[in-house]
Amino acid sequence: MTTEPSERLPVPEGLPMTVEVANLPTRVRIHEVGARDGLQNEQSVVPVEVKSEFIHRLSGAGLRTIEATSFVRPDWVPQLADAEELYPLLADLSGVRLPVLVPNARGLDRALALGAREIAVFASATESFAKANLNRTVDESLALFEPVVARAKRSGATVRGYLSMCFGDPWEGPVPPAQVLRVCRRLIDFGCDELSLGDTIGVATPGHVASLIGGLLAEGLRPDQLAVHFHDTYGQALSNTLAALQRGVTTVDASAGGLGGCPFAKSATGNLATEDLVWMLHGLGIETGVDLGRLTATSVWMADQLGRPSPSRTVRALSHKE
Repeated sequence: MTTEPSERLPVPEGLPMTVEVANLPTRVRIHEVGARDGLQNEQSVVPVEVKSEFIHRLSGAGLRTIEATSFVRPDWVPQLADAEELYPLLADLSGVRLPVLVPNARGLDRALALGAREIAVFASATESFAKANLNRTVDESLALFEPVVARAKRSGATVRGYLSMCFGDPWEGPVPPAQVLRVCRRLIDFGCDELSLGDTIGVATPGHVASLIGGLLAEGLRPDQLAVHFHDTYGQALSNTLAALQRGVTTVDASAGGLGGCPFAKSATGNLATEDLVWMLHGLGIETGVDLGRLTATSVWMADQLGRPSPSRTVRALSHKE
């Protein structure tokens, strides 16, 4: 089945029924990561024309922050080796934020040369993952990022800091909150505008999420400086998201169709599916600006390109595909 960008799958009339809950935000900004974090985990390389079409369809569904690609060495992540070719194909997307990930100064050079004005760096809360992902210690990786963030800010770009392994590490086990806070503080001091707290292997639970975010807020970080990035390994991503919303967080990372994982942590399964997130948020009366029918049609289309069904429960329910 192939759907046109203007098509949408029907959503049952009146569903989800809106029942508001006190002390939740009225609007959530979805930071869509499917085109970068999702596709980088695919075994095969997705053609650049398909990636561009995917991003355009996501924009057509109402998403206004779509992480486009990563300017990483092609031998590290060959699925994203076409960043220079892809980014110019998105120039017509007016009003859409198109952040890109950069691993180092060379990646920043490549991104800025193409006009990117939203940059992300990728740090770790644990030594084991810093070694696996960056081949450096935590402090060595932070030393690498400090001048990258500073130069990005001087160029007028905004900077997001991803922080992996905030809740658990496959090699080290539970991660002490003080360890997370230390790296968060360093990234903020460097000049990062936003931090995305990553549950990279999906082991967090709502109490853990509430406790960590509460601790960060108690140390002076603001809710508008925080985003959350949950993987659904143990089926906790939505409940963890709700716990974050209850602590004032209003930016949530999600991946259309539930695409993604992490190439450097084999126990990491897919990201929180954007459709599942939107279903929950709309049921709570929280605005997203997303047309769920069009978004679902986009994920069905992308699943067809990849030759396998979407893991998103909402996509399966609305498309009647198992």
